[in-house]
Order: sequence, then structure tokens, then C-alpha cells
Amino acid sequence: MPDSDYVPEPGDAWQRMDAADAGFDAARLADAVDFAEASEIGWSRDLNEVLAGGEFEPPPWNEILGPVEPRGPTNGLLLRHGRIVAEWGETTRADMTFSVAKSYLAILAGIAVGDGLIRDVSDPAGGYALDDGFESAQNRTITWEHLLQQTSEWEGELWSKPDLIDRNRQVGTGADNSRKGHHRDLAKPGDYWEYNDVRVNRLSLSLMQVFRRPLPEVLADRVMRPISASEDWAWHGYRNSTVEIDGRAMTSVPGGSHWGGGLCISAQDQARLGLLVLRSGVWGEQRVLPQGWTERMLAPCPINPQYGYLWWLNTDRQQYPSAPATSFAAVGAGGNIIWIDPAHDMVLVARWLDNAKTDAAIAGFLDALL
Repeated sequence: MPDSDYVPEPGDAWQRMDAADAGFDAARLADAVDFAEASEIGWSRDLNEVLAGGEFEPPPWNEILGPVEPRGPTNGLLLRHGRIVAEWGETTRADMTFSVAKSYLAILAGIAVGDGLIRDVSDPAGGYALDDGFESAQNRTITWEHLLQQTSEWEGELWSKPDLIDRNRQVGTGADNSRKGHHRDLAKPGDYWEYNDVRVNRLSLSLMQVFRRPLPEVLADRVMRPISASEDWAWHGYRNSTVEIDGRAMTSVPGGSHWGGGLCISAQDQARLGLLVLRSGVWGEQRVLPQGWTERMLAPCPINPQYGYLWWLNTDRQQYPSAPATSFAAVGAGGNIIWIDPAHDMVLVARWLDNAKTDAAIAGFLDALL
């Protein structure tokens, strides 16, 4: 078996393995690639059309606040034992990733904990805030863990977007969002799970306040350069999300791209990040993430076992019935996914894949294993 500790050199200098050497049937693997490449989401490649067209919110809440780039066609790659065994499309093209960025926030939270900037995730987040966003009766007991698990029930407005936008929001295939944006009485923090981009953006701002640095700088220094990612990625904020900390203007970045902005990155760079998480935060001989953080990040939320700290889990194989229950993923709208399978030492990155075909795509790659 190939060295399972292998990590790729900088740039496109990945080791590549033949299907048979990686433990796959070559014909079935080729069929799986063909299926993924042919299963493009039905979104326009002009993402301005998608966002302005009300994909996420109706006017006026769909006002775009950050840059929006046109997307490419489907692309992706499959790693086994760290090597590329399958690849399709333009895997070095940097594209918007939508909510995949949320999982990067969880990684940065781990670094903040490891550095002692956050003493414990059970601490109230308001105790670290440089603003009054946690001073209300509803918000003052919100902990870092509540924010990371999307159980915070944070109430307020941030960057001109009220949390009400994503109340009653559902996610996943067949989600009914007819009540999205309608009033719902808020529960006590920790007692209700809801996928809410405004609250995730509040977490992002809070993390920037504890680092006292823009999060893209922290990510570059502490994660992307250590794993030899390219310099082609960018994490954009909004036109109204700049604040002053220690006399320096800093832009807070979102954990998604509903209103533009967000993380723009290539499939190859995503694969490096996925490999880092698969390896429990170790890259070669260097520990990049704090000891034990990936395990904590992937522990099921008590009131939603399909979710960890901003990563989707496959508890009881509910998300991806064809995949092992131990697999997990960073997922973004538009068919963007980093799927990680520790049981088979695999990482799959897919871009612009029809969401309804994600499980079938994963099944195809697993079925190709000998």
C-alpha cells in the first residue's frame, strides 16, 4: 500500500496514481467521473443572475453586497492516500464556494482555541466582543459552541441583513422554504438548530475580533501556506462589512455567498484542505490544527446529529445513504462539496454538481473500489 502519510508538494506537483494501484476498477472509476462531469447543476454560469433572481431571498433582502464572479463548468478530483486518482474539468480554477466557507470558519475557531484567544468554546461569546452585539437578553448567554453548531438563536442585524432573513430556513434536497423569512419566536440559545447565514456572519466578525486580524490573513498564514496551497484563492467581504480594530480598517468576511463575497478557491486547494482535515490537522510532519480539534469539530450537535461545528456529518447515513456513516463534508450551494471518507482514506471535491445527484456521484466512486 502507498505511504498513507503522503502530502503533495506545492503547486500542481501532486502524485497521481493509476486506478488499479489505488484499489479501483478503472472502467467503473471512469464511469463515476463521467457521471460527475455530466451532472452539472442547472444554475446559470452568470452567478449575478442566480443571486439577483432570488435563488436565496426575494427582493429587497437579496441585495448583493459583495463581489460576484462567473462560475466555471463542473470540475473536481478524487484523492486516495493523498494522491489524485481521478480528475475532471479545470481543477485549478478559483470559483465561489458559498457555504463551504462555513467549514473554514470552524477551522479558524480551532486555531483561536489553540492559541488561547478563546479559552473555551463554552464561554459566552459576548465576553470577547468589541461591540454590543451580545448585550441583549436574547444574546448574552450565547456561547462560541452555539455559534459553531448553529444553535445560537442570535437576534439582530449585521451588514444590513437581519437574522429574520433565515428564520424558518430549511436546507437539503426537497427543503420547504415557504416560511423562510417569516417571524418565529426565538428559543433559548442552544435549544434550536437553524441554518442561518446572518448568525454565521456574526461568528466570523467575532473571530476577527479575537484575532484582531482579517480572517483571510490568518487563514493564509496558519493554514493555506503550511499546506502549500496556491495564492489564487481570495475571501471577499461586503462593501459595508469593514470595521476598525486597533486603529486598522478590517473587512469581516461572510461564511457564504448569498449576498456576494465569500470564499473563491480552486478544487485543488479545497482538496488540500480536505486532506488536512482527513489527517486530523497534521500536514507531513507539521501539526497545523490544534491536537484534538478535528475530533471536536466533527462531534455531533446534541439537537442535530447531522451537524458538527459547521461541518455536515453522515450520522446514521442520513445525508449520503451510499456513504459510510463516518464520512463528513463541507457543503455549499451550487453543488460545491468537500467530502471526506476516513474509512477509505479518500477525499472527493466536486464543483457545480447537481445537489440531487451528490449521493449517486459518491456511490459511483465507492462502487469503483475493488
